[in-house]
Amino acid sequence: MQKELFQPEMIEAKEEQTDAALVEKARNGDREAFGELVRRHRAKVYGYARSFTKEPFLAEDIVQDALIRAFLHLGTLVDSRRFLPWLHRIVRNQAYTRLKAGPQTREQVFSTWHSPAEEEPETDWQNLEGILYRLGQQHVHSLREQISTPEEALMRRELLETITKMLRCLNPKERQIVESHFFDHLSPQEIARLFRMSQANVYQVLSRSRKKLVREKIRLAVGQYVLNRKDEGFMNKVTLKKPEAFSQHVWTTAAAAMYGLTEYTERRFSLPMVMGLTGHAFRINVVPGEIHIAGPTMFDFGSVLSEGMRNLGFEVKVVQQHSQTAPGPNGNQADPSLLTAAAREQRKLPEMLPEALSLIHDAIDRGHAVLSWDLFIPEFGLIYGYDTETRQFQAGDNCGHDQSISYEHLGRGLVEELFVLAIDKQVAVDQKTMLASALRTILHHYRQETSGPSCAHGLAAYDAWREAYRQKGIEPNGNAYTTTVAKDARRYASLFWKEIAETWTDAQFDGIRPHIEEARELYAKIADEYAVLACKFPFPAGGNPNDPDEAEEAVRVLDRISKLEEQAATVLEQMQKKLLA
Repeated sequence: MQKELFQPEMIEAKEEQTDAALVEKARNGDREAFGELVRRHRAKVYGYARSFTKEPFLAEDIVQDALIRAFLHLGTLVDSRRFLPWLHRIVRNQAYTRLKAGPQTREQVFSTWHSPAEEEPETDWQNLEGILYRLGQQHVHSLREQISTPEEALMRRELLETITKMLRCLNPKERQIVESHFFDHLSPQEIARLFRMSQANVYQVLSRSRKKLVREKIRLAVGQYVLNRKDEGFMNKVTLKKPEAFSQHVWTTAAAAMYGLTEYTERRFSLPMVMGLTGHAFRINVVPGEIHIAGPTMFDFGSVLSEGMRNLGFEVKVVQQHSQTAPGPNGNQADPSLLTAAAREQRKLPEMLPEALSLIHDAIDRGHAVLSWDLFIPEFGLIYGYDTETRQFQAGDNCGHDQSISYEHLGRGLVEELFVLAIDKQVAVDQKTMLASALRTILHHYRQETSGPSCAHGLAAYDAWREAYRQKGIEPNGNAYTTTVAKDARRYASLFWKEIAETWTDAQFDGIRPHIEEARELYAKIADEYAVLACKFPFPAGGNPNDPDEAEEAVRVLDRISKLEEQAATVLEQMQKKLLA
């Protein structure tokens, strides 16, 4: 978040002056007059920006950009009496531009930086390199001495303050090299000769410095975001009722967290219904080869969880930044020091952290908890409170955690992935629609969800699992966890169909009741077969899955489970056809 560029100074009251008079004075370089215009109308244009986007962070950026453009182009305002409509039009254009562009442009890798000789026609305020080059082209070393127009002086001062704060994170040698490259426009070859070092070392220093600057830029954005919330009069501390979800005994933590989200709404579900309608009771994800512990959570969080919440009748908003393309470390086997707050401090700050903070605060202010990933361990949990003074969230999960976590520790866990999801609104939905949507979700996972070298999904997962047993390359802890999660999920699948059979009494379901009962029995049998595997390979110890006799027996059990799953999928397909007929 940029610093506020036009903060009104302590000046004599100008309430009696019209907008037109202030515009004329501002055109002649009177900065205080423009500050008074901003003071009068800032709240209105911020509210106008919020009508385009419900995200406070993005609305604030739109207003900032609009104010910059208004100040620089005040001379184009034909009728000085129509300042507010003119400013509204600038806000609207900025909003359309930002929303059309989609997600915020992120920082580029070093290899894509512009050549110092290239000119940037307009500074990209979201891009660190754009700011650096703009400042460099303005000849940073003589900024304070130059006499310029009021708008040029204002822009230069703000750029200088921003970059000066960021440069403080560099050591003297790094700062010299960065300034030589960006401000003096020296090439890496010239810098190497100047500092008597290899060109490769120059690239290393620039790359390392860039990472530090990006992290510092995010820190400054977070700090400014917190200050803006205070200036706008938001509450400093809010703690919602602790979620019942923390005491739910279910191995699928995503479903436990989704159950927790519904606690803060008028639409409540039992845990079996959440497991079933979201599709989690029917998921099976397996990492080929070792059967890594990450398997059960190896899916696209954004699409899968958003679809699951939609099945329950809720539209959601998501902020997501993933960096992992393969299974991360096993939290059960990692050095405990890697799970500490100190370890999080050493990891990269996610660039989308300010957007995540905005989503979390907005949701909690509306009375909703927020689902988040890897708050304490690589599992799903809930954030249900915040304290802006200490910059701490109150959060927990159904794995035994319930404590505070720093704003800046989000997305810096063991697997370094940022993911937060919040309910945006409740939509009308009936039982038939919910069940039809759930069946579509379940069958897509069973038959169509794409599998790859990192993870096998649905019915295809059983082939990968059996092959892993045959190859004798299984990691015991991960295999035991995958088995236990699948066993628990199928138990909830049976309970899901049982609850529908007993409580959904409308005549419109009479035609599918035989299929509902058959599905309940099949998933109960599948859960029993998984229980056999879970006894052989208990979590967390894991047993001896690579023992030839144990592996052979495990393959036979998986053969039986796979056949039962095929039968169950066929029953669900028949149910779907009759339900939609």
